[in-house]
Amino acid sequence: MASCSFSLKLNSILLSSSSSSTFKNRPSLSNAVRFFPSSSFSLLSCSPRLPLIGTQRSHSFCIKASSSSTAIAEPEGIKINSVPTKPIEGQKTGTSGLRKKVKVFKQENYLANWIQALFNSLPPEDYKNGLLVLGGDGRYFNREAAQIIIKIAAGNGVGKILVGKDGIMSTPAVSAVIRKQKANGGFIMSASHNPGGPEYDWGIKFNYSSGQPAPESITDKIYGNTLSISEIKMAEIPDVDLSSLGVTKYGNFSVEVVDPVSDYLELMENVFDFPLIKSLLSRSDFRFVFDAMHAVTGAYAKPIFVDKLGAKADSISNGVPLEDFGHGHPDPNLTYAKDLVNIMYGANGPDFGAASDGDGDRNMILGKGFFVTPSDSVAIIAANAQEAIPYFKSGPKGLARSMPTSGALDRVAEKLKLPFFEVPTGWKFFGNLMDAGKLSVCGEESFGTGSDHIREKDGIWAVLAWLSIIAHRNKDKKPGEKLVSVSDVVKEHWATYGRNFFSRYDYEECELEGANKMIEYLRDLVSKSKAGDKNGNYVLQFADDFAYTDPVDGSVASKQGVRLVFTDGSRIIFRLSGTGSAGATVRMYIEQFEPDASKHEVDAQTALKPLIDLALSVSKLKDFTGREKPTVIT
Repeated sequence: MASCSFSLKLNSILLSSSSSSTFKNRPSLSNAVRFFPSSSFSLLSCSPRLPLIGTQRSHSFCIKASSSSTAIAEPEGIKINSVPTKPIEGQKTGTSGLRKKVKVFKQENYLANWIQALFNSLPPEDYKNGLLVLGGDGRYFNREAAQIIIKIAAGNGVGKILVGKDGIMSTPAVSAVIRKQKANGGFIMSASHNPGGPEYDWGIKFNYSSGQPAPESITDKIYGNTLSISEIKMAEIPDVDLSSLGVTKYGNFSVEVVDPVSDYLELMENVFDFPLIKSLLSRSDFRFVFDAMHAVTGAYAKPIFVDKLGAKADSISNGVPLEDFGHGHPDPNLTYAKDLVNIMYGANGPDFGAASDGDGDRNMILGKGFFVTPSDSVAIIAANAQEAIPYFKSGPKGLARSMPTSGALDRVAEKLKLPFFEVPTGWKFFGNLMDAGKLSVCGEESFGTGSDHIREKDGIWAVLAWLSIIAHRNKDKKPGEKLVSVSDVVKEHWATYGRNFFSRYDYEECELEGANKMIEYLRDLVSKSKAGDKNGNYVLQFADDFAYTDPVDGSVASKQGVRLVFTDGSRIIFRLSGTGSAGATVRMYIEQFEPDASKHEVDAQTALKPLIDLALSVSKLKDFTGREKPTVIT
């Protein structure tokens, strides 16, 4: 049936709460609509919102009959359409939200289904008339997606949305804004470190009122609701101009476009000693470079590093966020941040280099000709936090790492006599510990580092933490004196705690069937293994498929990665990553502890070669995946 429109004039009385009985004998709008039983209807107030209470007015409504949507009459001049839809396969969230190719999200109702399923999964009190935050990394499709999210939020009764200008807001900044503004939660439009553009990746996730990613109890409900969804509640409002700061109101729903940097910058100033860092960055004998990788931190780098901390303007490279990240892969590692690596390893490299990823939650730290592994980075930040960072002046409450991350942090916790936790990969597991007051500093080997200042990993925070440590070590150095370098700090740490040689091999976009078969083979292998089994020169201490029981809420996460742990502390770990958008990413982690300082400067790949060869042999990785070599080595 074609859509058609009718207009009729109804007498309406706007009443105070004490005079609701006046409606008893009046014809209702629903009765008027019954004259057209074969169609569905939308209601839109065609006159301005009436400000007076208890006054009889003649009020005009547009009633739109449509075969494709059903109207839901709402007060305050907003028309809500109930749009019919059907379940779409494959909308189960991974480690950090739903990630697919852009062309998948562009399918009819694909994104809308997931957003509506989210609202269907939340208690109404978690969003009705509430405040939500919306931000993203600036990648392709974010602008269109923002409008869809805003309209569905309005359709489900959200009171207000705070959205970053141009849809830009880093993942850590969204968490910070949720916490500062006491929002009910927030949407993050990002596929993190995955490439962007029409042929590449897009993603969406929801963070709760503490600023942390939604727990599995919610993401499981979202997935369940995507399998049974039948309608989308969509407000019929114009697209919001996201290019200008300010508030736009539609009846009792409003959208405020905000500066994406200000709240986050204020938080950073409260965490760190900015004058101390500025004293380092303004030195003529210290050179700093930050590569934003044409990703979201380009919007933050100049206001923070240049305007506030006095770094030179040309110290920021690739500082303009682009929808396709300048055709780059916004993952800050030795492979994809090769331009920065070449600069830092050049003949006259800067003293300090750093990069961040697509949505700003990951980081890479480099010294002159020196790479700091993420596992070492979090351990060194934790070891120096109390003396170098004002936020930790009373000392950290506890430390935690993801299971695949090296044991370097464990040794710091032991020496400092701090509570320590080993959790599955996924920042949400840290969030529970933080909310319970058990955790301050944490990290993942996948270039994510952070603390309880927010409930996400935080790339710029990690860079500022390292700058604080270097600034603290050099605060009394006069011009011309040799400065304590990044490599000096790391080597001193190794001398104190020992070195955990560590490497990760990523095999990206493997055939899913072969990758799953390999993991099943390994699970069967470890189930039959026992302490004392010999694997070459290594003696097995235990083998398992890592499981975690949350000490705060008792929830259990199982099948989190296959581990082979040997009596000398060496480890081999295999897991499938949940952050890709196609196929499977197989990750192989190799670790070996070395207490002898005379061996600390051996290249990691050289030190780990016997263990790497054993891992490839034991797993039969080449046989299952067909891969001769990894996509990325870190």
